[in-house]
Amino acid sequence: MAEVYEQGRRPRRRWGRRLLITLLVLLVVLGVILVVLDRFAVSYAERVIGDRVAQQVADQKATAAEPEVIIEGVPFLTQVVGGEYQEIKIALRNFSGPTGDGRTIELPLLDIRAQDVNAPLNTLRTGQGDVVAATVTGAATVDYAALAELTEREGVQLAEKDGKLAVTAPLKVGNQEVTVNGTADLTIAEGNVVRVRFDQVTAEGLPNNPLVRNLLNNYARQISVNIAVPELPLDLAIRKVQPTPAGLVVTADARNVPLNSGGL
Repeated sequence: MAEVYEQGRRPRRRWGRRLLITLLVLLVVLGVILVVLDRFAVSYAERVIGDRVAQQVADQKATAAEPEVIIEGVPFLTQVVGGEYQEIKIALRNFSGPTGDGRTIELPLLDIRAQDVNAPLNTLRTGQGDVVAATVTGAATVDYAALAELTEREGVQLAEKDGKLAVTAPLKVGNQEVTVNGTADLTIAEGNVVRVRFDQVTAEGLPNNPLVRNLLNNYARQISVNIAVPELPLDLAIRKVQPTPAGLVVTADARNVPLNSGGL
């Protein structure tokens, strides 16, 4: 009787194992499908944002390489349902835009990051309401060679020295050519204008008298420039300018920015 009982139980155990294995396989397949859907959705969203950024760049009469967009946070679909996005990164390489004074500023990279983005699902579905980023930051580096060209003086070389913007330039005084050295004060004016004002300019080999000082001061004024930074997307306003070994780093930010009405 015991043998008959055991023989009757074995098929049930095998069936239970098969059912468990089947459920595990289905869960794995479902997980793979969800991952694929999630990656497809985020890729589509990144392409849409990239297209809109490219259109905004064109509307500002600027040029840039195809925008590189990354939506941070995994899984993406969970963020869509919750209406909260951690961070959206936008990289604009080879950005070139007009300054408003007939000049053009070239930026090798304009790095924009929108953080803590609130985009309710109903707003995305109906198009009614605002998609708001709590903070948007932007950073770009102005090459020293490009900055030197704005002075419209031959031989001007700019670099970072001890955290300041330093200048080295040739100056002809009568029949003598000397090398001028100095540093600049950097300030930010309204309208995203960076003012570069050289002071403490010196030249070895020249006497220290009022005539020479006046000559050097005049030259310092001639190589001082105003950098009218091109219009930046998403209401970005310049907050800081910092000389670095790689170039003049310009940092901008904005708060509580409505992305859907700001070009995205």
